[in-house]
Amino acid sequence: MHAKDILIDGFSRIREEVHAAVEGLTPDDLHHRPGTDTNSVAWLVWHLTRVQDDHVAGAFGLDQVWLTQDWEKRFGLDLEPRDIGYGHTSAQVALVRVDSADLLTGYYDAVHAQSLQALRGLAAEDLERVVDERWDPPVTLGVRLVSVLSDDLQHAGQASYLRGLVQRA
Repeated sequence: MHAKDILIDGFSRIREEVHAAVEGLTPDDLHHRPGTDTNSVAWLVWHLTRVQDDHVAGAFGLDQVWLTQDWEKRFGLDLEPRDIGYGHTSAQVALVRVDSADLLTGYYDAVHAQSLQALRGLAAEDLERVVDERWDPPVTLGVRLVSVLSDDLQHAGQASYLRGLVQRA
């Protein structure tokens, strides 16, 4: 198995977890926050999708799906267009509201499709390419992709946990 195949499998698992976390939830379920300063399922899935969209697009020199496929307009959030949720305050978390789980999965699926297209074209040597020199050591494509994979799976797990809390309440 090649490294790109492992990455494709990993990113496909994110998609499965995103769908499992949100499908069938009502808008109230999606926005439930078990504590004042906690995240909602909607925010977690929006955030993990924004991170993947931003980071994968940036690493491969692509445009963000959020901006080019009008997802920003479809969501209609009162946030800056390039906001990915990093460092959000409790008030900003509360701004991420959606009418349905379908909006979240639709956006994720569009980002997933672009991510897979980029990953399918990978050669092993591409993973060594530096994509972010703001860090010491500079971040390679391989490290960036594993970072996104790890972050997204953690947030998908958090969303699934919240789903369980909501359904048992």
